[in-house]
Amino acid sequence: MCFISFLKIKIYNVSFTNINIGFKILDDLPDMYFVLSETGLIIDANKSAVENFRIPDTRNNPVSFFDFITIIDRKASLESYNKAFKTGSACKIEVQLSKSENTLINADINFSFFEDSESGENLALAALHDVTEDKKKELELLRFYFVAQNTVNPLQITDKTGKMLYVNPAFEKASGYSKKELIGQFPSIFGSGKYSARFWGKMWDVITLGKIWTSEIENKKKNGEPFFTQLLISPIIDNEGAIVGYFGIHRDISEKKNLDKQLVHTQKMESIGTLAAGVAHEVGNPLASISALVQVAQRSTDDEFIIDRLELVKKQVTRISKIIRDLVDFSRPSNYELALTDINASLEEAIEIVKVGKKAKNINFIIELDDSIPQLPLVADQIQQVFVNILINAVDAISEDSNSKYKAIKEISVATSKNDENVFITFKDTGMGIQNDNLTKIFEPFYTTKKEGKGTGLGLWVSYGIIKSFQGEILVRSKEEKGTTFIILIPSNP
Repeated sequence: MCFISFLKIKIYNVSFTNINIGFKILDDLPDMYFVLSETGLIIDANKSAVENFRIPDTRNNPVSFFDFITIIDRKASLESYNKAFKTGSACKIEVQLSKSENTLINADINFSFFEDSESGENLALAALHDVTEDKKKELELLRFYFVAQNTVNPLQITDKTGKMLYVNPAFEKASGYSKKELIGQFPSIFGSGKYSARFWGKMWDVITLGKIWTSEIENKKKNGEPFFTQLLISPIIDNEGAIVGYFGIHRDISEKKNLDKQLVHTQKMESIGTLAAGVAHEVGNPLASISALVQVAQRSTDDEFIIDRLELVKKQVTRISKIIRDLVDFSRPSNYELALTDINASLEEAIEIVKVGKKAKNINFIIELDDSIPQLPLVADQIQQVFVNILINAVDAISEDSNSKYKAIKEISVATSKNDENVFITFKDTGMGIQNDNLTKIFEPFYTTKKEGKGTGLGLWVSYGIIKSFQGEILVRSKEEKGTTFIILIPSNP
């Protein structure tokens, strides 16, 4: 690309009747200037050029300007120079030069051509502008851009008001918004709304002073799901010390939050286990005494009314004893031995057990079992207990659904599948579903949405503990009036 600036035209049009005298006007300029012969020999140079390149007296020892250009760029730059010299057209080249053995600079060189009025010789004026620092900044910017584009951490850059100017792909992935939707918007677009104006006011107080601010933040994805990050905001400061924008980097801590919840849940289970052991000891013995006294009383009377009432007491005592046994069993590791268990066979048996119940008479069971499921080392009666608990809950959810729109659809789908790591057992019902607020509580002991006397709230709690003991997971997805899906994951190679 060949060009010449207006300023240089003025300089180049100076009458070089005597080159050495005319060239002195360039000595006070920071850029480097050289007068070159047709072959590229240096005839004269301004003060900046002489000092930077340590140019010797060229009258007795001519030096080629192109010797300062690195070997990589020398041939191409010399060809451009020769071509421009022949046509007399100003041109520009970008090259790397050696100021000394250990110092390289990047420079833009503008060549323009004139005729020495005294000798009539055609000469060239080379104006060299050092762009080394610009190139360094450009390279640093390129490196930052590459890192920013490829890091797993969501990044954002805003102007002084907080309006987003840049987001990286990781930010798009984390938020669910596209770059086009985010640029020009304020971060409140994905805010969770859980933080007060005072909270954000303190953040602005810190960063407007040029300080770094950090905090754990809950944001909201485009689809409404929460995502948790540790946010660091750093001011971007120019060479004059003024804040020109802000740089934000997020570290995803969603997994940490989930682990924290699991830890709290585990600690809760341990506390319940300790409590259960105490309850079993303190309550178990009195219950045994009550049960014995009831049996004695039953044998001591012929009154049918009293016998019925005593039988009712006996059933309630048995029910309390069962609850205590469930608590104790759940709070301590199973003593049952593991044996290779056929998941499909256990499922079929569980379905048959549940089908016997009165509530299941009008429910259609859809069964899709993968015959390639391997036998797994489990405790057969425990895994079957889990299946029965989930199936009974599904039956209850359908039976208690009073919404006429869904009354006609009474189905429970049961399926098995596998991949290289896990076996999946899926239970899907068309019942009334579970409210969002209740989803996090369904595995807690004694928690139930059923009417009083219809359930103890221990079924899913016990099931959760059993699956955990097999190194597995229970996942639940549910929407009100659209049914519930439970997915059990059990490692194929525990």
